[in-house]
Amino acid sequence: MFELDIRSRKPIYEQLVDKMKELIMNEVLKPDEQLPSVRTLATELTINPNTIQKAYRELEIQGFIYSIKGKGSFVNPNNQIKDLEKIEAVRKELEKLVLEALYLGIPARDIIQLIQDLDKAKGGGETND
Repeated sequence: MFELDIRSRKPIYEQLVDKMKELIMNEVLKPDEQLPSVRTLATELTINPNTIQKAYRELEIQGFIYSIKGKGSFVNPNNQIKDLEKIEAVRKELEKLVLEALYLGIPARDIIQLIQDLDKAKGGGETND
């Protein structure tokens, strides 16, 4: 379910957050589905439970999950509302990055190819949208 790169410069909790968000957005994890407990996931991944807790806390702050005391963490079914705000923020950030890449001399066709490659890698494309 999770592939963590311990040699990555990206902290493990951020890798967990990104992977969970991907699973939620691709509906592998369904709305109101219970997530593995902190202890269970920490044992499976052989990482510190505090790291899992930090990732869950970040996901809750971002609105992807919610917690019920004594029951666990669940996928938030209402994350579509925040998606619109997030999409706008990502668009603005992407615009800045593309302009910077063009300024640095990266050809537009290379940027377009990168986007197409990333879309294929995540299973997107016109046939899957």
